[in-house]
Amino acid sequence: MDEEYDVIVLGTGLKECILSGILSVNGLKVLHMDRNDYYGGESTSLNLNQLWKRFRGDDKPPENLGSSKDYNIDMIPKFMMANGALVRVLIHTNVTKYLNFKAVDGNFVYNKGKIHKVPATDVEALKSPLMGLFEKRRARKFFIYVQDYDENDPKSHEKMDLRKVTAREVISKYGLDDNTVDFIGHALALYTDDKYLDKPALDFIKKMKLYAESLARFQGGSPYIYPLYGLGELPQAFARLSAVYGGTYMLNKPECKVEFDENGKAFGVTSEGETAKCKKVVCDPSYLPDKVGTVGKVARAICIMSHPIPNTSDSHSVQVILPQKQLGRKSDMYLFCCSYSHNVAPKGKYIAFVTTEAETDNPEMELKPGIELLGQVDEIFFDAYDRYEPANKQDEDNCFISTSYDATTHFESTVEDVIAMYSRITGKNLDLTVDLSAASAADEE
Repeated sequence: MDEEYDVIVLGTGLKECILSGILSVNGLKVLHMDRNDYYGGESTSLNLNQLWKRFRGDDKPPENLGSSKDYNIDMIPKFMMANGALVRVLIHTNVTKYLNFKAVDGNFVYNKGKIHKVPATDVEALKSPLMGLFEKRRARKFFIYVQDYDENDPKSHEKMDLRKVTAREVISKYGLDDNTVDFIGHALALYTDDKYLDKPALDFIKKMKLYAESLARFQGGSPYIYPLYGLGELPQAFARLSAVYGGTYMLNKPECKVEFDENGKAFGVTSEGETAKCKKVVCDPSYLPDKVGTVGKVARAICIMSHPIPNTSDSHSVQVILPQKQLGRKSDMYLFCCSYSHNVAPKGKYIAFVTTEAETDNPEMELKPGIELLGQVDEIFFDAYDRYEPANKQDEDNCFISTSYDATTHFESTVEDVIAMYSRITGKNLDLTVDLSAASAADEE
């Protein structure tokens, strides 16, 4: 371990693995270490016995749940937008060859006490029970404007400069009501709050276009894809990639102590009495707890079921977003469901997560509106974890720390953090112009 590296990455969580892969591909010498003897850190994937051990101690899972090894339960489950940034990263780094994807069946939104499919095109808007007749027509016109919008074609701009006009102003031009804005902003553009309404509209329109283009990609019922066997495959795929480009992975390395010089700059990492030197350290918050601050808490329920989520057209894989206004909350709630069709559970079994940003000291009560939508559950586990953000000055200490995973059930915010970290580490922007057809999703059997 007496070599010098450009970057030492600590922790094999999704963010760290993606960064290690991209940095290796782009020519940096990377050493990747983890104090655990398994990949994934916070975003690891558990079989049934491991899940029981984590939440129920020495109890054994009941036999009617099937074989432990047939379960791949992701602790941070998130779907990928088919044309989104993570898929672009996977193609850019050629990790797609290690993974098999399958389209996700449905994307739904909770509105006025019911679950509805999220309409994403002008045709779907006309069919959607989310809106009355006149609102459907207004929404259809708005969707057509979004579909036709081209940043480089002024004719498509309807005399609005989206770098200056706010999202609220664009929406009011089409006369959309608050109910419609709620599902468009949170279930289509995937914003986690309503601050976007008073910002320039370009980002909002681009997010809507990304959703519609992703939806069209696989002709499925949603814009999302998910790997067969779950996300546990991802860190290992990036580990393989890093090795191809000369990166070194070491699991089960105790302590992993970051060493600082007299000026407070990180210069290496010590484990088992040996110090590997480096120019920069990249890690998750658990490796440098004195350089991060707590910014919130995620509450979640993990459920094993024998049926799909009711009112989701029997979808074997599905996301349901419950916008904050519908629940009288400050943050959205998310339902994630995946099943044997993505090889994450034995035949006939479904894994569902209900997640949200905790707003009280009683997360079980907070999650109730989401849990009630699941119907009968075989088993339920409650969990909460603190969310951390870096509080250090990277220029002064050479430490680049990822933020904790949020409550969302899609990858968009996670990848934004990764791309921003890449720019801070290298001083360059990550070019993600790729041929999207390189990632395909398996057809239904």
